[in-house]
Amino acid sequence: MTTENLYKHFLNSEGICTDTRKISKNCMFFALKGDNFNGNKFAEEALKKGALYVVIDEESYKINNRFIFVENVLETLQDLATYHRKQLNLPIISLTGSNGKTTTKELINAVLSKKHKTTATKGNLNNHIGVPITLLEMSKETEIGIVEMGANHQKEIEMLCNIALPDYGLITNFGKAHLEGFGSVEGVIKGKSELYDHLRSNSKVVFVNENDETQRKQVGDYNHVILFGTQTELQETQPYISLSYKNQKLQTHLTGTYNYNNVAVAIAIGEYFKIPTQDIIDAIENYVPNNNRSQIVEKSGNQIILDAYNANPSSMMAALKNFDQLINSNKVIILGDMFELGKDAKIEHQQIADFISNIDLECKILIGENFYSTTIKYDTISYFKSFEDFKNNFGNFKFNNHMILIKGSRGMALERVLDFL
Repeated sequence: MTTENLYKHFLNSEGICTDTRKISKNCMFFALKGDNFNGNKFAEEALKKGALYVVIDEESYKINNRFIFVENVLETLQDLATYHRKQLNLPIISLTGSNGKTTTKELINAVLSKKHKTTATKGNLNNHIGVPITLLEMSKETEIGIVEMGANHQKEIEMLCNIALPDYGLITNFGKAHLEGFGSVEGVIKGKSELYDHLRSNSKVVFVNENDETQRKQVGDYNHVILFGTQTELQETQPYISLSYKNQKLQTHLTGTYNYNNVAVAIAIGEYFKIPTQDIIDAIENYVPNNNRSQIVEKSGNQIILDAYNANPSSMMAALKNFDQLINSNKVIILGDMFELGKDAKIEHQQIADFISNIDLECKILIGENFYSTTIKYDTISYFKSFEDFKNNFGNFKFNNHMILIKGSRGMALERVLDFL
């Protein structure tokens, strides 16, 4: 079936679904495959649960004309998303980077939605499946699309750009993330800069942090560049950051100086799309982070900075440096392993341990096999090989009226600490 004919079926449906546990009435189910699952096996179940059509790539599962057979379901999903994006012909902003993508996306969405009907990536559905899903959630009512793009190896951002065809783009930063796939920081820079390459080759607009020398170097002398970072000035960081913007104080619910640039680009994009100044301020001041991303949680008399959604060496060090500067005499850190670092895992975990050994904190806790295997151990640090080991020994710690930073990679799920804090 051609993409054009499939698109007619899509328009008659009520959106798409890739998980039979989340089937909605009259949706179009795409039977995706993975290393440990085959969506074709669930196609009939999807119809019984209310799907209008099911898209399969194993013809043996076809029962009636509501089964649409294609060569490759994933490629069909991606092609359909691009076709839909072209039919809508709306402006799309894409963003990638090593840290802060989701927070930046949410800030941009908060600002632009003050004036426009927006559709943005939900959560962090930012990969080869999530990007097409985001595009297909856009409708004729959507005025601006905001698409987050994640990657753990080179050529991935290039592929996502060819699906989304962005008109505007930005890179939050370049850092030590997914080193196992990118190979090095230089590999990260090259891979993330595929967004710049795509925008340049299509004469589209790039938003660039004026204070980031690497970003400015990567974008070169391209003439469709909008610089940001000078419209605002960081004022306070205890514990939330505040900025001066057009002679007004802008108070956020975000912790960490590392969030300053995320706010700055949201302001710049708001100005570009002519969002009134007060609406920009209101949008950012009313944005409250969630999903374990730099949240401040009050529990058992403690103020907890919960940043347990993800971690890499760059974001971990930024969080630690910011935490070290916060004014509180009873500070505690609980850190978990950082994943996807490949051959660099040992040295990167050692560098974090070395850093925290030299800062003045009441209690320092490291959890996970990587931290536990560091070559140099410090008497001022408590090491636990696993979360269960930490949990079983938690009775040795007494936290009350403390400021606690909790940070680790998603696989560590350190938000579990709250259950027994």
